[in-house]
Amino acid sequence: MELPLNATAKCEVCAVIRFLNAKGVKPVEIHRQLTEVYGQSCMDVKNVRKWCREFTAGRTEIHNEQRSGRPSISDETVTKVEENMCEDRRITLDALCILAPEVSRSTIHRILTEKLQYRKVCARWVPRMLIEHHKWQRVDSSCEFLCHYANEKDNFLDSIVTGDKTWVFHFTPETKQQSREWRHSSSSKLRKFKQIQSAGKVMATVFWDRKGVLLVDFKPAGTTINADTYCETLKKLSRAIQNQRRGMLSKGILHVNPRPHVTRQTVALLQNFGWNFITHPPYILDLAPSDYHLFPKLKEQLSGRQFFSDEEVKDEVQHFLKDMPQRLQKCIDRNGDYVEK
Repeated sequence: MELPLNATAKCEVCAVIRFLNAKGVKPVEIHRQLTEVYGQSCMDVKNVRKWCREFTAGRTEIHNEQRSGRPSISDETVTKVEENMCEDRRITLDALCILAPEVSRSTIHRILTEKLQYRKVCARWVPRMLIEHHKWQRVDSSCEFLCHYANEKDNFLDSIVTGDKTWVFHFTPETKQQSREWRHSSSSKLRKFKQIQSAGKVMATVFWDRKGVLLVDFKPAGTTINADTYCETLKKLSRAIQNQRRGMLSKGILHVNPRPHVTRQTVALLQNFGWNFITHPPYILDLAPSDYHLFPKLKEQLSGRQFFSDEEVKDEVQHFLKDMPQRLQKCIDRNGDYVEK
């Protein structure tokens, strides 16, 4: 039995189809003869029927028609799309299609992303719009801090006590990021219902230095933070430093608070303690360690958990803050591996 021939070109097979079709051979029989000579992979019966219909309709060409390929984009079209986009940075692709009807929607997207290297992004969220005065305050405060550090090095950092306050709610909903879980493509879609923070809450004021937390002072909801209440908290802080950091007060403590109270009563108390005070500018959330590291981690720990009293909230906050040095030691003991519990 002879081996089937290797069809070197598709036009050869099409020429055979044209010849047999002109003789009145049925497409199924043409396909049988083709596979008998050229093998099973030469052409399927569906394409044989298609070529027979076209040859019967009057086609004489046995080669495939030349395809146009990907349409070229003129420089005029690119300029037109860019000008319309620059006039309105929020313009949609559909709107650009109306302004440039000579090209398709996919072509406009290709012009913006591939040729012009644009991508549509959201604006970055910032707490406040800083005016020039605020910017200069931030620069002056940063320069003052770096000047102290350049002169005193680690002794300066050892003398810093910083503090901030935050609301801790009886219930804080999980974020969308926290609710993610592994799902198969065939699994049913998850639904996350909207939840709100509870009305019950406690204000926690936390003070710490390089060695750890010094004081956690709680205030119930409805408490007005004025000069009197703040001075009471500072007195508690002074006693905590005296008990936990013996000899630290004699060195001249440097008190830094992200949002200091600068009333005469507060300033007089700080002077009485002998604490140096560094001016702190407004709207410095991006530079405050509490807003950058401490409080977001605390809120993440409490998310999705329900507390039924202020005392439960206080106990959990205290447990979280006391557990921080232990978690660092666990990380060291595990040679840097993750600490899950």
